[in-house]
Amino acid sequence: MSKTPSDASLEIVDGDHIRGPRAAPVTILVYGDYQCPYTRTFEMSLAQLRQVDGNAFRFVFRHFPMREIHRYAQNAAEAAEAVYALGGAEAFWLMHDGLFAHQDELDQPGLEDRAAMAGVDPIALRSALADYRFAERVERDVRSGRANVVSGTPSIFIDGEYYFGARDVRSLRQFVAMKASGATGSVA
Repeated sequence: MSKTPSDASLEIVDGDHIRGPRAAPVTILVYGDYQCPYTRTFEMSLAQLRQVDGNAFRFVFRHFPMREIHRYAQNAAEAAEAVYALGGAEAFWLMHDGLFAHQDELDQPGLEDRAAMAGVDPIALRSALADYRFAERVERDVRSGRANVVSGTPSIFIDGEYYFGARDVRSLRQFVAMKASGATGSVA
C-alpha cells in the first residue's frame, strides 16, 4: 500500500511538540496514541536512540488517539496538552514519558498523578479536561494525520518520508545516519 503524505501537513508548525535540537539534520515525526502498546514500544526505542545519537535528530510528537479501540487515548492526549499549557514544554515531556511509562493508569486519577509528577496542579488539569479545553488542539493533530493517510499508530515519518523499516534502535540508528549523511534510500 502506498502512502502519499501531504507536504504541508508534515511541516513543523507552531504548537508542535519538539524534543531535541531544532536544527538537527533529521526530523522524526510520529503520530502516536498514549494507550497504544506499539507506540509505547517505539517510544522506548527512541529514548534509547536519544541516549546515543540525541543530536542527530529532532523528534516531533503529534496526537493520533485511536478512539475506537483505546478508551482513554483521547483524554490522555488532552491531558498532555493541558499540562503543556499549564507547565510548558518540559512539563509536557515529563507528562508524555509518564503516560507511556504508566500506560495502564490512563484513567482520571492516573492522569492527575502524572500531571502532579510533571509539576502541574491536578485540580487545574481536572478543570481543563472537564471543559474539553484542549480537544480542538488534539483534533488538529488528528486532521494532520488523516491528511498524511495515517490509519494506525505509531505512524512514523523521517524527513517527510513514511518509514516502513524496523523499529528497533539499531535499524533506526542506521536510517537516521543515512538520512543525516544525505544518502537516499529506504528501508523496507
